[in-house]
Order: sequence, then structure tokens, then C-alpha cells
Amino acid sequence: MKPVKAALTGLLALIAALAAGHLVAAFVGLSASPYLAVGNAAIDLTPSWLKDFAVSTFGTADKLVLLTGMAVVLAGIGVAAGLASRRSPTPGTVVAVVLGLVGVVAVLNRPDVGQLSVLAPLASMAAGVFVFRYLHKETEESRTRRDFLVTAGLAAVAGLAGQVLGSRTDVEGSRQAVGELKPRTPAPEVPVNADFLKDGTPSFITSNDDFYRIDTALSVPRIRAEEWALRIHGMVERPAVLTFDEIRKRDLVEETVTLTCVSNEVGGPYISTAKFIGIKIGDVLREAGVKAGADQLFSTSDDGFTAGSPLDYVLERGLIAIGMNGEPLPAEHGFPARLVVPGLYGYVSATKWVTDLNVTTFAKEQGYWIPRGWAVRAPVKTMSRIDRPRGLGKIRGRTVVAGTAWAQPKGVAKVEVRADGGPWREAELGADVSDSTWRMWRIELDLKPGNHTVECRATDKSGYTQDQARLDPIPDGVTGWHSISFTVE
Repeated sequence: MKPVKAALTGLLALIAALAAGHLVAAFVGLSASPYLAVGNAAIDLTPSWLKDFAVSTFGTADKLVLLTGMAVVLAGIGVAAGLASRRSPTPGTVVAVVLGLVGVVAVLNRPDVGQLSVLAPLASMAAGVFVFRYLHKETEESRTRRDFLVTAGLAAVAGLAGQVLGSRTDVEGSRQAVGELKPRTPAPEVPVNADFLKDGTPSFITSNDDFYRIDTALSVPRIRAEEWALRIHGMVERPAVLTFDEIRKRDLVEETVTLTCVSNEVGGPYISTAKFIGIKIGDVLREAGVKAGADQLFSTSDDGFTAGSPLDYVLERGLIAIGMNGEPLPAEHGFPARLVVPGLYGYVSATKWVTDLNVTTFAKEQGYWIPRGWAVRAPVKTMSRIDRPRGLGKIRGRTVVAGTAWAQPKGVAKVEVRADGGPWREAELGADVSDSTWRMWRIELDLKPGNHTVECRATDKSGYTQDQARLDPIPDGVTGWHSISFTVE
């Protein structure tokens, strides 16, 4: 077989295998798609330093980069298998079987799919072997361009059908059916002077579209509110199951909360604020009757992610949220329900698509990120950020420096700014909305033309001033003063 046909044979067999697996996964759970399952396994096995590098380098595009990289690697494997099989189909067949077995192992280790999910990688293996041997069967001259085009077309149709069928759950219809959420206890109105939007800070409330998002799974769980339930069990006197409708009928509260990702670098973007609507975790757990000795609330997502939160902390501050900024939670932010706990980094508290609350101990259970080197308890650190001017920018006229500070749940007491290593000056603060939210600040500086460097630091209401030392996110969040350099013209 000629090299071009051999390479094309291996590549098309690979594409057909992935398409067949994706199609079958539409019926047994989209996470069982071998491509997604292996990708999720890669995420699970990624060391913390590499994960942190991916987030800091690629941001929310880290999963797209992973999937693209996988596609390139798999394409290379398919081409190599084809070229190695120019005289005999055995090498390509072995590669197809090995890749299929990798998919089987990956799917069997997924916590969010059932036993039938193994049918997807098995179908992928069978399709890969069949297509490879079919295209390789005849002599090198007998296989026409039409055979390859038909195979490619069928694979494309199968893959597209799998994607369409796998996404057929009408999540948006379920969200619309929820209708308007009216909390019995609404959050206080945000004062007009809470931000300095005209000076370059973010708006105080982050829109749902702009709210930062960091997940571990490659596909967003698609759950209808009508089919969702939350199990409360473990070290409780009265285990319970709550449906969405039961939560909806309870006394809903609305709280304005700032959430922060532990992977946020100094000056980073992974912090946002929204008005969340839901019920108090403390009310639910007290009804269940927490037993003595319990110290952890272990939450599990529909996608298999887990987080362990200090029980005493969530009893006081935690929320089971079903709404966000006046509407049901968007699918990508946890619909039908998620946890919101002000003052704890998301990896130990902010479980989206939550389906299980286990009252237990830290000695018995470990959340997803703990075995990967992250801290067990992760309170949000007092930090600040400069939003204007932009680094390496140029300014004409008056120099206004503006930014954001946060210290949930202690609250921000003051922010100080200095230029070129000079004396610290206290900035003007925006309205103090809540100790559980960020706080905006601004200051005008009289700077001569030329290059300048400005730094900021925040002090919380306990009297603690953020540390100057730069520390990496692992194991419990960054520290350090944010600084930017710019030119005054």
C-alpha cells in the first residue's frame, strides 16, 4: 500500500472509532465518549503544577487546548499506525485494540456514568478495528477515493449524531420553566457608589455571562430541574433527599457574594460577584441533625467532582443556590443547584451541579484536589488588584489608579497605593456592601512625565495587611502585592 493511502487508512479508522464511541455515548452518558473520558482522565491525572500552569497560561481555554492537543496526538498515532501497516494490517489492528482498551479503562473510572457506559469504548474499539481492516483489505490499487470519502462521511455523520443526541436534554427549557425566583429575603440594593466603573474598575455585580468559570470536567452536565435531587446523609440523625421543587418552596434568601478561584494569580481575573438565591445549608443540616464528631461537609457534583468544606464554617455561611442575578443558575454555573460559601476558595466549597452532601470528617474523606497537594482548609486571602492603568500603557493628563480588593468574609478596611517605591497613600474606597464581597477603590496621583511603577495592598477589618512575598497558588492561594508599570506622557 502506498504511504498516502496507508496514512489515510489509519487516520480514518481512528476518526471512525471516535465517532462510533461518541454516538453510543449519546445513549449511555456523554461522559462515556472515549475522547471525553480519556480527556477527563488526563485532567484527573494532571499534576497540580501542570494544572496551575495551564490555567495561568490558557485561562478558561485550557480545556480547548487539552482537546486540541489530544486530537493532534491521536491523529499522529493513527497516521503512524497506518504507515506501520503497509504490508500487514496487524500493527494497525493492535493499535486500535490498545486505544480501545485505554478508553474502556478511562470510562470504567468515571464516577458519573453507569455500567452500560463501557459499551461506548467497546463500540469505538470495534469500529476502529473494522474500518482499519476494511480499508486495508484489498490491494493498494483497489481502494478508490470514493471508499475513503464514504468512510469519512459516515464517521462525520456518526460523530455529529452523537453530539446532537447527547445534547438532547432540554436544560434550557427546564431553566425557563423555573420562572422568576423571588426571595423572601432579598439582598440589599448595591449603592451606586459601590464601584468606580468610569475609572476602570469592574461593575460591582458581574453579569452571568462574564462570571469566571473554572471546571474539571470537559463537558457541562446537562440536568433538568425536574429530575434533579440532593441527597443529605452521613453523620446525621435524619438523612433526607431534597428535590428542586422542595427547595423552591422554602423561604429563599438572596445574598451578594464574591467568589474567588484559588488559581487566581496576583492581579488575576478569576474573581466575580453575583447575587445568589437559595437556602441556607445550615438550616438543612440542622433539620437533618448533625451528629457529634462531624467536621466536614463533603459535597459531590454530578460530574464526579468532590469538595470538602469545614462543617462549622458552612453551617454559618453556606448557601445551596438555585438562582444567580435574578434568574435560575445558568447551566455552566451549576444548574439546577450549586454551593456558594463566601470566604472559602472554590475548590473546597463551590461545588456546581451538586447532587450529594455527606456530613463526615476530614479523616474519612478527601476532596478532589486534596490528594493533588492542595490544602485541606482554604480561606480566601486578603488581596488587591490594579485594574487601571493597564500594564505598559500610556497615560495623558491626570493619573487615576483604580482597582479591586477582597478579604471575604472579613471585609476590606483600607487600600493603600504607592508609586515608584515612595510613601503609601490611602485610596478612596467604594461603598462597603458586605464583608462577603469585594470592594472597589481609586486614587489620583500627581506623577511627572516618564515611566512609573505603582503597587497596591489591602488591609482587612481584622487589621491584617496582605503579604508582600510572592507565593504560588499551591497549596492555598497566592500572596503578593500587585504592581503595574506604565508611562505618563
